[in-house]
Amino acid sequence: MCVALLTYADLSARLNISREAARSLARRRRWPRSRSEDGKALVSVDLAELRYTPRPRRARRADHVDASLAKVEALEPFPFQRDSLENAPEIAALKAEIARLEEVAAAYRAVFERERERADRLAAELTQAAAETTAANAWAARLEDEMADLRAGRRDGGTIAGQAARRLGHLAAAIVQADRAARR
Repeated sequence: MCVALLTYADLSARLNISREAARSLARRRRWPRSRSEDGKALVSVDLAELRYTPRPRRARRADHVDASLAKVEALEPFPFQRDSLENAPEIAALKAEIARLEEVAAAYRAVFERERERADRLAAELTQAAAETTAANAWAARLEDEMADLRAGRRDGGTIAGQAARRLGHLAAAIVQADRAARR
């Protein structure tokens, strides 16, 4: 077992890789590291076990926009001659394609406008339903309070029987009013 202390530069020269790749390799393999007297990092490497073959570089996959831009840049700056008879079919085809795309865009715009109007209507209905729900909850809370008062018989003034009759009349009126409001 022959252990050597190598700097990242020495390790990169020995393995024929970059200095950063050597540093990354030392971290990945968790080789012990220390500092030299001049402040450089030293890596303890067992030379007998040092077998490293770098992976071939993979080219980055270009997305479709980059690929399209590369194709456009590869073309001549102006492949068509102005007012040339040989370019007339290509120009006519391009104009037809532009017209077709404008029709498609107009159709999508109409769909977008219709869906936006539908979303606006639904938002208005949702706001109205939320307001009605809040009002119904307020009525329910008021009716529950009145029922609790009737059960407890806690009303200032008058006898308990007269008070209960009066409260029952108010409760019936509130129920009728809530029913009428719900039918609207």
